[in-house]
Amino acid sequence: MRGGMGNMQKMMKQMQKMQKDMAKAQEELAEKTVEGTAGGGMVTVIVNGQKEIVEVSIKEEVVDPEDIEMLQDLVLAATNDALKKIDDLTNETMGQFTKGMNLPGMF
Repeated sequence: MRGGMGNMQKMMKQMQKMQKDMAKAQEELAEKTVEGTAGGGMVTVIVNGQKEIVEVSIKEEVVDPEDIEMLQDLVLAATNDALKKIDDLTNETMGQFTKGMNLPGMF
């Protein structure tokens, strides 16, 4: 019986450490930013780790009053690019905690 309690305490300490490590990783991730681009860099969108758009940059030469639809498509593409990159970064960062655990729906 005694060996079982020791193993349980060891496992609980490991879980507590993992929780602290995950919280720290989430904080660090929230501070990171990624850049999505479209049109060869004509439109740039910067997103932070909390999936908030923090900056949109549009080069003057891509602004054509006769073709607003193209500009809208470029902004959309750059935004989706940035969001995909932050999702990839999140999965890479947080996935280390769930590796081998086979937990559905976790990162």
